[in-house]
Order: sequence, then structure tokens, then C-alpha cells
Amino acid sequence: MSRPRIRVAAYVVRHRPVPELLVFDHVGMPEAGTQVPAGGVEAGEEPHEAVLREVAEESGLLTATVVRLIAVEDRPHPATGQPRRTSFFHLRAPDDAPDAWEHHVRGEGDDAGLTFGCRFLPLPLGRPLADDQDIWLDRVDPRWLTAARRHQ
Repeated sequence: MSRPRIRVAAYVVRHRPVPELLVFDHVGMPEAGTQVPAGGVEAGEEPHEAVLREVAEESGLLTATVVRLIAVEDRPHPATGQPRRTSFFHLRAPDDAPDAWEHHVRGEGDDAGLTFGCRFLPLPLGRPLADDQDIWLDRVDPRWLTAARRHQ
């Protein structure tokens, strides 16, 4: 069996009366679905560093902070079946982060040249994220999700 690809995923939460999650959509590629920042861990990089890098690369948000590791999931890639291990992190966004913006991805990675429509959505989410990325979201803090449900 081959070694899994090591990845990270970010639940970036903005603390408001109803907590909000940072998500993005690929502009011009609706089939990609709504996602949270996620991607591979580079050689020599620690997962908590990788998750901050992925948030910055995919959203342009440079001021998020890591709160804690939530879960580690071993699940094959949905399209290729290749093994992958994803560490899901809870991050905090500054309260004054914008509600929505477009981010043009730079650099040399797979996303270079793409534009992502970023926004904060209230929790709980109204529909699932692409690739079941929301599977561990209830571990961010169940009390927030319970409070958010009361506000709906």
C-alpha cells in the first residue's frame, strides 16, 4: 500500500452572535463546490504551519490563528482513490474580517491563477461542503452550533 498524501483543512471561524465559517467557491467552476481552505503539507512543514499557509494561499486571509487540531481523518481521494490523511484544524478569524471578497491565487501550486469567491457563512451550514469537508465541523465547539441553531 502506498503512503498517504498528508493534508490539512481549516475551519476558520469568525466569532459573532452566530458563529460564521470561512468558505470559498471557484469562480467560474461551480462543479468544484463550496469548500474550506485545504491542501497538502510540504516537506519539512509542520501541519499547524501548513494550515495557516493554505488559508493565506486560498483566501488571502493573513490574520487567522490556530486554535487547535480537531481530527485526523484517513480517507481516500474521492476521484483517484489514492490514500490521504487530513488533519482538520479550528482557526479563529479576526472579528473585523470582511464578509465576502474575491481572492486571486498566486504562486506555483495547483490553484495558481484561479479566483476564489470567499465568504463567511453562519453555522450551522445550510448544505454540505464539497468532499464532505464539513464532517468534523461539530467538533469546533458544539455549544456554538447549538446556539446558532436557536438563531435560525
